Amino acid sequence: MNKQYQASDFGRVAVLLGGESAEREVSLRSGTAVLTSLQRQGIDAIAFDPAKRQLTDLIKENIDRVLIMLHGRGGEDGSMQGALQQLKIPYTGSGVLGSALAMDKIHSKQIWESVGLPTAKYQIADKSGFEAGSCSAIMEKLGNKVMVKPAREGSSIGMAKVTSAEQLETAILDAFNYDNQVLLEQFIDGPEFTVALLQGKALPSIRMSTPHTFYDYAAKYQDDTTEYFCPSGLAEQDEAELAALASQAFHALSGSGWGRIDVMRDDAGRFFLLESNTVPGMTEKSLVPKAAKVAGIDFDALTLSILATSMTA
Repeated sequence: MNKQYQASDFGRVAVLLGGESAEREVSLRSGTAVLTSLQRQGIDAIAFDPAKRQLTDLIKENIDRVLIMLHGRGGEDGSMQGALQQLKIPYTGSGVLGSALAMDKIHSKQIWESVGLPTAKYQIADKSGFEAGSCSAIMEKLGNKVMVKPAREGSSIGMAKVTSAEQLETAILDAFNYDNQVLLEQFIDGPEFTVALLQGKALPSIRMSTPHTFYDYAAKYQDDTTEYFCPSGLAEQDEAELAALASQAFHALSGSGWGRIDVMRDDAGRFFLLESNTVPGMTEKSLVPKAAKVAGIDFDALTLSILATSMTA
């Protein structure tokens, strides 16, 4: 942290966890880990699940600030941030605009394209106008390996990798169960990296390796077969390039406080932006704590740094 805070400086803190999104279970685990850490450090913190309580209860509880550990819709998409602003309660992380833009993979890519940042070729499938007959042309245009992603879901929910027009049609129709718009993205053959950002600084990158078809929900939260490499093995110059790219991508989406940028690297060594996360996971398998540890920041110091982002909102 740029400034050292005492536990009493934060007042009474509510850790928002759970919620009603498809990522509820992960949020509960993230929130519980963070809450335990804050309480261990002497901070007056309570758990608050907006799926079970009205937000106005935050005022009744005399809450001074909120640490948001809600993943996905309702917590990471700007709606919670706007509600807290109306209640005049400071909160952690990105504001309304940054949260909304990062949550929407399509708008993220459009903004990155507009400022010249590298991202894979893509198309958009809209539920109201989707035609199954277009799948063959889409596959050909995007290189015959395509990632299908609901525009506004996280934790790889509803995602699929496809290699045929028939698979593409099935995957799109499945993704429509999660969102009315679906991102169809050229698959980048190569390693996946993630860069955590904390109070304006990029933490060491992490390289993920999984026997799964891609880094899906099971690889992230359920299996022990996923390997994480931090340091990631990049040359010093490449590490600096990736850190700069992640910082630029986060800033372009109006991200602030803390977050994470996911990136692929192709066989030619070029980085391509995938997505931004404004409330990354904080479970025992999560990536931000792994990167922070390599940077010399233990879990308690990390949670305190995240909480401190509420002091400058």
